Amino acid sequence: METVRQGLIDWTLGRTIVDVDVRHPRAVRRHQPGARDFEDHLKHQVIEGVHRRGKYLWFELTDFPLIAHLGMSGQFRVEKEELHHPHVRVHFTLDDGELLFLDQRTFGGFHIDEWAGPDRVPTSISHIGLDPFDPAFDMNGAIAQLRSKNSEVKRILLDQRVVSGVGNIYADEALFLAGIHPRRWASSLTQVQARLVLEQAREVMSAALAAGGTSFDALYVNVNGESGYFDRALQVYQRHGEPCPRCGALLKREEFMNRGSHFCPRCQRAPRSR
Repeated sequence: METVRQGLIDWTLGRTIVDVDVRHPRAVRRHQPGARDFEDHLKHQVIEGVHRRGKYLWFELTDFPLIAHLGMSGQFRVEKEELHHPHVRVHFTLDDGELLFLDQRTFGGFHIDEWAGPDRVPTSISHIGLDPFDPAFDMNGAIAQLRSKNSEVKRILLDQRVVSGVGNIYADEALFLAGIHPRRWASSLTQVQARLVLEQAREVMSAALAAGGTSFDALYVNVNGESGYFDRALQVYQRHGEPCPRCGALLKREEFMNRGSHFCPRCQRAPRSR
C-alpha cells in the first residue's frame, strides 16, 4: 500500500479531477447517495495530498478526504490514455491523464469522508494506529500498548490498532527475526523483546519498500503495472518444509486467523499452553 501511495503521489499530486465515471456500483457502495452523487462531488476537486493509514489510502481533496481500500484485488493504474480493461470499476479523468481503479473481485472501493479534528485524519480511520514510518509514531507508547494485551503477539500486530501496516507476511518475517513465536502472548514479552518485534517489523517493511513491495501474482502491482520483488528475500513466509536460514531446522506452517503462520520451531520456541 505504501508503494502504491508513493506512485500515486508522483502521478496525481496537484491534478484536478475533471470527470468521474463509476462503472460498477460496488466500488462506491459505502456512498449512500449513489454513484451519480459520488461523481458529481468529485468533479473539479484538486488532489492536494495522498496519505495512508494502515491498509487505507486517502486522497486529500479540496473540500474533503476520499478514502480508498483495495480489498483483495484492487489496483490503481495511471495512464496518459484510457486503458481498456474489463475490470475497470472507476475511471477518473484528470487534467493531465487518467487514473483507473481496477478490481477483479470488487471487494475494494471508495467513500467520501470528513475530517476528525485538527490532525486532519479522516473520521472513519482515525482509530487505526500509526505505522512505524510515521514521524509521529511513539515507539515507547507502542511497546507499552503491545505488552498490555492478553492475546497472541501476532494477533495484536494484525489488529492494526497498536501499530498499523503490518500484514500477515511482514508479521511472520518480523517475528522470525525477533525470535518470537507467533502464538506467544504479548503480555509475556519483556520490554526488550517488544521493542525488537516492532523494530524488526519496521526493518522488514523498509526493505520491502525498497524492493517495490511483495507481489505473489499479477493483482499486486504498482500504479505503472510493475510487480514488487521482496518475495525473493522472504525468510519464512511460504517456505514451510524448507530449512531455516538461521539454524537449519525445517520451517513450519500453522493455521492462524483463517490464514497461515510460518515460523521456525527451534528459533521461535512455542509458548507453554495457558
